[in-house]
Amino acid sequence: MTTSYDCSDPTQRSEGLAAAQRAVSLKQCIVLPTDTVYGIGADAFSPQAVATLLASKGRGRNMPPPVLIPRIQTLDGLATEVHPDARRLAEAFWPGGLTLICLAQPSLTWDLGDTLGTVALRMPDDETALELLTLTGPLAVSSANRTGRPAATTAAEAAEQLAESVAVYLDAGPRADAGGTGSTIVDTTGELLRVVRQGTVSLEQLRAVVPGVVGIDGELPDVPDAGTPEASHAPAPDAPGTGIPDTPTPDEPGAGTPEDADAGR
Repeated sequence: MTTSYDCSDPTQRSEGLAAAQRAVSLKQCIVLPTDTVYGIGADAFSPQAVATLLASKGRGRNMPPPVLIPRIQTLDGLATEVHPDARRLAEAFWPGGLTLICLAQPSLTWDLGDTLGTVALRMPDDETALELLTLTGPLAVSSANRTGRPAATTAAEAAEQLAESVAVYLDAGPRADAGGTGSTIVDTTGELLRVVRQGTVSLEQLRAVVPGVVGIDGELPDVPDAGTPEASHAPAPDAPGTGIPDTPTPDEPGAGTPEDADAGR
């Protein structure tokens, strides 16, 4: 049975968080707000739950979901050989609309899909999401929409698309500030950091912290010794199985989603 909770009401919010925690423990999917768009989430460490999430969206394993985390310290628990510039970006923009693709810890027994050893991580800037993540631990979260349709900016839009495939909907109002735009995704697995999806954090903002970030079209920063796009070992933005979540189509901003997602949402 699907249940929706109005998180603007303190009682319903408390009940909704508890219900969402139970659903996650039962390997079910939930819908939660983020600071960008609404996301569909599941236990990141349960292959069954992640498979259910992908099936709910109509996605295959070649589009693995990002993972939302409750605190910046979790970065080192899930990723290895973290680039120093990736840490600088996390410290500057987390919580917020930035997803970082990192090398996954090889000791983790999870299955997010065809990630080729990477994981996309984000700490969302949303009180409800962070409280839930504190209760559940890291969640695999993708934009709350069916493939090919726009990312949901309200819980009602998510329910219209995902219906009974989700056990609990946490409704925290419209995601108006982001305008339906997912998180900016930066691949940090190469020598140079590279934007692979432009979202709510601009390239100019990223370069204010890390001047050497390469733009989404291979645009090099105007700094000495920046190298060339080929210097980065980062995969192409549309390469399958790279751990890049929800690469957008014209009608699908993705999350930070969640997406981004960002979803990642």
